[in-house]
Amino acid sequence: MAQQVSAKRQQELQLQYSTFKNNLQQIAQKIGDVEQETEEHKLVLETLEPLSQDRKCFRMINGVLVERTVKDVVPALKTNSEGLRQVLDDLLKQYKLRQDEMEKWKKKNNIQVVQQ
Repeated sequence: MAQQVSAKRQQELQLQYSTFKNNLQQIAQKIGDVEQETEEHKLVLETLEPLSQDRKCFRMINGVLVERTVKDVVPALKTNSEGLRQVLDDLLKQYKLRQDEMEKWKKKNNIQVVQQ
């Protein structure tokens, strides 16, 4: 009987561990996506900066290509880029918090991970 309880407890711990790992992977994926989008914004800003303010350019807004001028687009791109940096910082903090939480949980439950 004691071994059945132990096996059940082991299954619960494995499920919790899997949940922790999945959460960390999801956050890491989001971080990667936001980093990529931030790099794209940076590249576009570097391309537009030397151009004349009156030059026309095109911007995708909700799947619709809209004609604007560089003067109109650059401030919006800078705002979006700053917002993405803030989101990235928040995601990195969240990842670190979850990682610390997982380490505490592992110590509390005396979990040792065996790599396969």
